[in-house]
Amino acid sequence: MSNAAYPESVRRLIEAFAAMPGIGRRSAERLAFHVLRQPASEAMELARAVEAVKKTVKHCGVCWSLADNDPCPICADPRRDASTVLVVEQPKDMLALEKTGLYRGVYHVLLGRLDPLAGVGPEGITLSTLIARIEDPTKNARGAQVTEIILGLNPDLEGDTTALWIAREAGERGVRSTRLARGLPSGSQLEFANPAVLGDALKGRTSL
Repeated sequence: MSNAAYPESVRRLIEAFAAMPGIGRRSAERLAFHVLRQPASEAMELARAVEAVKKTVKHCGVCWSLADNDPCPICADPRRDASTVLVVEQPKDMLALEKTGLYRGVYHVLLGRLDPLAGVGPEGITLSTLIARIEDPTKNARGAQVTEIILGLNPDLEGDTTALWIAREAGERGVRSTRLARGLPSGSQLEFANPAVLGDALKGRTSL
């Protein structure tokens, strides 16, 4: 069935699904027809969930993780050591590390990494906010002075480039930098590592 044969609303739904990462045209059509087959109440619940996410979820003003409140629960938690900041690329990496239950500091989410070939420089991610947290305790969680930066970036070329940039900037400001131990396989992604591997990597972090 050609796109022209679909009703306009169905075509728009297929195009919306197809615009999502990893969703091809055929998968988009299957998703669209799944929604059409659902009872109206279930389909509308999906619509309300999407609306709620867009209206209520925001980036924490301190660490840039996703949260319903600002600051996020981790930054606001007095039991967390706000002097230690673990830097990750994406919120999903932070969630993977939290599942280990071993880290009690706070985070900084870069929302990307340095990638000169793709045109992503320091201004394209949240590096300036990280440097501000290092330089000014009032910009960090609960006004704490940052004493250690843990580099929890993906162990590949772009991740290492970003880690070296951060380590240099932190060192110039008198802040120690460490990185997760290479128990994480090179070229892998943090989100796919199991909690045991991540736990070993946290315990075995080394100076950079």
